[in-house]
Amino acid sequence: MTEARRTPSLRRPNHGGVIEAVRPGSLAEAAGMRPGERITAIDGRTLRDAVDFQFHAAEDIIELTVVGEDGARAVTIEKHPDADLGVEFQDAAFDGIRTCNNACFFCFLKGNPRGLRKTLYVKDDDYRLSFFHGNFVTLTNLTDDDWRRLEEQRLSPLNISVHATEPGLRRYLLGNPHAPDVVAQLRRLAALGIQANTQIVLCPGVNDGAALDRTIEDLAALHPTVQTISIVPVGATMTAEERIARGVHADEVEGCTPEHTRQVIAQVTPYQHRYRRALGRTLVHLADEYYLLAGIEPPAAARYDGFPQFENGIGMARSLIDDWRRAKRRARRVDTVRRITLACGTLIAPTLSRLAVEFADATGTDVRVRAVENRFFGPRVNVSGLLVSADFADALRGERADLVVLPRYALDYTGMRFLDEGSPVDVQVAIGAPVAFASTLREVLQIVGEPVESLVTGAGVKGATTNGKSWVEYGTPETGGTAKRRAGA
Repeated sequence: MTEARRTPSLRRPNHGGVIEAVRPGSLAEAAGMRPGERITAIDGRTLRDAVDFQFHAAEDIIELTVVGEDGARAVTIEKHPDADLGVEFQDAAFDGIRTCNNACFFCFLKGNPRGLRKTLYVKDDDYRLSFFHGNFVTLTNLTDDDWRRLEEQRLSPLNISVHATEPGLRRYLLGNPHAPDVVAQLRRLAALGIQANTQIVLCPGVNDGAALDRTIEDLAALHPTVQTISIVPVGATMTAEERIARGVHADEVEGCTPEHTRQVIAQVTPYQHRYRRALGRTLVHLADEYYLLAGIEPPAAARYDGFPQFENGIGMARSLIDDWRRAKRRARRVDTVRRITLACGTLIAPTLSRLAVEFADATGTDVRVRAVENRFFGPRVNVSGLLVSADFADALRGERADLVVLPRYALDYTGMRFLDEGSPVDVQVAIGAPVAFASTLREVLQIVGEPVESLVTGAGVKGATTNGKSWVEYGTPETGGTAKRRAGA
């Protein structure tokens, strides 16, 4: 039940969240809310961000202050406390993103090349975005007001970049001599009933070896507040490579070599066994890169404790392998497509090549895996999700295939653009072959089950669940149009 009344006396404020979309059939649509309007308050409480919106909307009856072109109005909605109003905001932080006060020598953003969209240069370190979007934060910029809010709203879980628990070493890694003791902060979160997924960016010769032992043991002692501990290798972009050439932090950002990966696996595996016996969970997880570079089969799916850090590159390879094992049982011969190119980053290419042989045998297609080197960020950046449109266009131009499948993770959440602002249409035209996106071979099976109509039409994917949204068809260069469909629609 909704009710709206105009409130002329309210001036249009500059706080609150701007509505990006209103879901058809939702409570918000029934209340007359429209994209472009701003929700500034619920029950008189000013909204600082989407977290406030969720927190204060969890009541049976709420009154929203909605500001549009005609001024402000009050909208009363009666609902179940957990019911979703059906609005999406342009930004999760209405009052601006909290930026980072650290100076990590391994910061990936500092190495970003020129020419990316502005948001990719923002060093966010906002605990609200950690809760809302899963971003990793350091907790080095929390104020007393922030701690009071954490106590009130119980924002859990948070994703926290720890890197090291010894205070001096952590301050060195963060480039912040005033960084607080993260163990004390985690204990404070424990007292508030807030859990955390933690991350260690491992820099050879800095926070590995004995320092890594201490960090793992300190964090494990804080379980169940600490739900997971992930260990990921330090990355280096082309700009970072230039710093390395000058000898600045050269050892600390040394690439993840096969020898180093085997040492890390040997060090961490006993902890995994210990915690599975003691806690019933693996607790400490290594990034896929360690196993893939070492030539070691990733752990079984059950060892990933439900994949809570999947988006951090923890368990993606295992998920890809197991998903194909299940999908292969139902694979059938394909008549619509004969030649398929699967493009990916250099890290996953050997694994995908092995699976592609099975895919070809099961479907009767000619499948070729193309490992695309990252020229935009540099060759040491080897994951599929950081390849840009120019990388694909240059590597695949003139590719002789009935269908070219690119990794869905290379696109943004909406599926509309790559990191370098290129679009799927741009890549498809440059390659000169039909293009579709997928992140599993099961989705590739869905794609090849549909006809490919022309060189400028992407193949459709029905029922795909990749990353919330997927590109499934593109406008032609003649019309200049594009079209997208929500996955599963």
